[in-house]
Amino acid sequence: MPESIEPAGSGELEPVRVPDPQLEGIEASVRRLMEQSAQQAQQLDHLASSPPPGGSPFAAFGMPGLGGPAPAAPPEPRPILELDGEEREDELDALSDWVDDFFLPVYGAEVTTAAPWCLQWQEHDDVVAWLHALWLAYQQHKDPEAGLSGLFVWHRDFLTHAVAAIRAPGGPLSACMTSPDRPAHRLLPGPPPSVRTETASTAEAAGAAEPDEPTS
Repeated sequence: MPESIEPAGSGELEPVRVPDPQLEGIEASVRRLMEQSAQQAQQLDHLASSPPPGGSPFAAFGMPGLGGPAPAAPPEPRPILELDGEEREDELDALSDWVDDFFLPVYGAEVTTAAPWCLQWQEHDDVVAWLHALWLAYQQHKDPEAGLSGLFVWHRDFLTHAVAAIRAPGGPLSACMTSPDRPAHRLLPGPPPSVRTETASTAEAAGAAEPDEPTS
């Protein structure tokens, strides 16, 4: 039975004095509780964190979201004029499908002298470059990540400028079809190389044509 505490003469309770052996037991219990709390906190942090790569039994199957390897990122787009061979032909086929199936039916204004066109536009490298850049921008701005204003930005900042450059009266197609009744195709010659380049080429050719000096 615990000893009762008698009030002191002043009416205040005397402090309880716990024997040293009991105090040591209480301290040990508090330490154990703190260690258990720390271990539980570490377990919660571990569960809340994302699993490390390859730590899932489904990792071998490459299942996304289950610890498998992340899917390979799509290749970065390159300007079509930097492509060669079959890679360029495949890109040009895809571009032609977009131009014929979407771009021209929607944005292809009537062919006139002020808005020429060419049925062989694929032969005009500058037109191909413009349309390819416009197509890449369209793919970017129709993506949901572009937001609700994405396609408006494409119309304002890309479509208007590309069409104005491609179908200008003095543009790359100005010597081609200016009337649907008179289809035509002609590549306009570009400027010749600069004088500096011509001079360097001439000097290089002259140096290569000089005979070697006889050795003594």
